[in-house]
Amino acid sequence: MPNLNLPLRIGHTRLWPKTRPAASLSSLLVAANLLLGVGCTLPSLEARPTMLSLSDTSETRLGNAVITLGRAHPGKSGVYPLAGAEDAFAARIGLAAAAERSIDAQYYIWHDDVTGKLLFDALCKAADRGVRVRLLLDDNSTAGLDPTIAALAAHPNIYVRLFNPMRNRRARWTNYLFDFSRLNHRMHNKSFTVDEQVTVIGGRNIGDEYFDAGVTVAFTDLDVIAIGPVVSEASYSFDRFWNSSSAYPAQTIVPSISLEQRVQLRTALAATGAEPAAKSYLQAVRHSELVAQLQERRLSFEWVDVKLVSDSPVKVFSASREVLLLPQLLELAGPPSSQFDVISPYLVPGEVGTAHLTALARRGVHIRVLTNSLASNDVAAVHAGYAKRRKDLLRSGIMVYELKPRLSATGPAPEHSSSSAALHAKTFQIDGVHAFVGSFNFDPRSAKLNTELGLVIESPALARQLQSFFDTQVPRLAYQVELEKSDKLEWSETTAGGRTVYGDEPGASAWRRTMVGFLSVLPIEWLL
Repeated sequence: MPNLNLPLRIGHTRLWPKTRPAASLSSLLVAANLLLGVGCTLPSLEARPTMLSLSDTSETRLGNAVITLGRAHPGKSGVYPLAGAEDAFAARIGLAAAAERSIDAQYYIWHDDVTGKLLFDALCKAADRGVRVRLLLDDNSTAGLDPTIAALAAHPNIYVRLFNPMRNRRARWTNYLFDFSRLNHRMHNKSFTVDEQVTVIGGRNIGDEYFDAGVTVAFTDLDVIAIGPVVSEASYSFDRFWNSSSAYPAQTIVPSISLEQRVQLRTALAATGAEPAAKSYLQAVRHSELVAQLQERRLSFEWVDVKLVSDSPVKVFSASREVLLLPQLLELAGPPSSQFDVISPYLVPGEVGTAHLTALARRGVHIRVLTNSLASNDVAAVHAGYAKRRKDLLRSGIMVYELKPRLSATGPAPEHSSSSAALHAKTFQIDGVHAFVGSFNFDPRSAKLNTELGLVIESPALARQLQSFFDTQVPRLAYQVELEKSDKLEWSETTAGGRTVYGDEPGASAWRRTMVGFLSVLPIEWLL
């Protein structure tokens, strides 16, 4: 098993005053609704076919490899962590190239950038070979992708569905004005399953910033490749979302395009690999032999008990306990009794979560938390929700670390790599026994609004690697936040030049600090 070396929004709200100055306001809204093409009515799903995962893919090359590898480990699943961005991309594009029967991809974000286009092209090439491709995208982040989605969906072997789609494809923000309570719930799941034999699950969306592909700011993240019984659970979860009442065939949502436009888009996708930005990145990715090692039965999986936890797609309509991931997660992993290490980019524990964490700490559980600093956090409002709880966490003895925005603390970065980083991994370990890897943030949005997906892995080896990451790397990669005697916050870092202490959020402008202070007093915590 490789070393884990990490380089490390909103429910129903009244939008209009309860008292109307006149009927003209209501008339104006109706007229605007009609003019903009925004409405709550979506296409009927009566004609939409039910489509399920393929039942027998054991004769594929991947299937033969998985069966051979698993013979010595009956009932166990094999896991292999993908901490490196290049390996994470290579795993996906390599598995797409190896697919013989099916690819099921489910993502919250899929950007139209270098890595996004390369993977779109990989799906097209697989479909050209006769592979059935199912692509399920949350519609919140598909702006600008409609022509590409239409071109993909026109392929006879590619099926595209949009989760919780928007009707107005041009002025997308107007959808929220008239359909806020529905659109506030998003599908945050991330999975990539090939031939029903291998799945990649974790925190990464599809885009250059998630794979450190020459961007200004890259997200440090964590996925795992999994094989064995847990893949059937991943396929079942995908089927639930694919056939849910929130998944609409793309052809019924996005405008159609001509055959000439489809040919042009396909040609452009195929040419992506020849672009200068793609060439340098692909050169680094080609060094990865992950998929070849898997097919040749040489990849060093750890064979353990793994359970997939997933929200039900009906969470977008109901937040009842039986459809939520969090209760499943807590039941499988159990409450911490001695150690709890948490990595979460968007840490908004809220009043209840803070009370729970501080109670654990006061009972003697050693808790360490790594999240984004204000300088590395891409959402100021989320940082505000965390900052208002920070002192309570520290007073209970919880150790809090915040990621530095610069990667220089880890040494020279690869030539194609970015110089700045933001935390995006969502993982934790409990008592040196259980580890979680997935899409779940420790915030109200993940708990109650968005759907999430992840793996609970009973792996002392992976849990120890997370512990070691906190012991050896976090002090170099992050500021430690502490309370001084006067109850004021201070941030410290240790470098080759010694220890430096800051009295304000390091690396953040005075304006950004002021904004966070303002946002922290607003009643928006439940939205974050």
